[in-house]
Amino acid sequence: MTEFADRLAGSLVSAEDALAREFEARLADSSSLAFRVAFSLLRHRQDAEDVAQETFAKAYRSFRHLRDRDRFRAWLVRMTWRLALDRRRSDRRRQSREDREGAGSTGLTRHLEEDVIATERSARLWQAIDQLPEKLRVVVVLAAIEGHGVREVAALVRIPEGTVKSRLFEARRKLQELLR
Repeated sequence: MTEFADRLAGSLVSAEDALAREFEARLADSSSLAFRVAFSLLRHRQDAEDVAQETFAKAYRSFRHLRDRDRFRAWLVRMTWRLALDRRRSDRRRQSREDREGAGSTGLTRHLEEDVIATERSARLWQAIDQLPEKLRVVVVLAAIEGHGVREVAALVRIPEGTVKSRLFEARRKLQELLR
């Protein structure tokens, strides 16, 4: 009985090692990708590095649940993008809170009013983007918000350029409907 338990434990450890080696190999191929995606959104080196590290840790914990390992880069991009968005939103909320506290009881200045309007407009847009199906949401975020070209988006998501174009068209149409 002990022999069987030892063999079973050994096979579990070797499966875990194989999984870790596969993750490391895939991560080595796309090591700078997470930083580039985070930096393109955050525009601050330290924040982008933090988000990239957080992405790597989260990806490592979740790697065993990834069904299609060939889509690792797209999965990593989506995860990085979401974490960077969360970071940017929390930074903006914190900054808005600090600005309100700094304004005191005199009310919002013209600058703060414009910031509030821009924040509300941005929140409304992001709510609409969040309502899109994921296949449309990923393409519109990478192309329209991050500023990647159609060819780059196609390479990141691993779909044909024509599919990227049609998804962008459909996403824009749905966003117009949602924002009316």
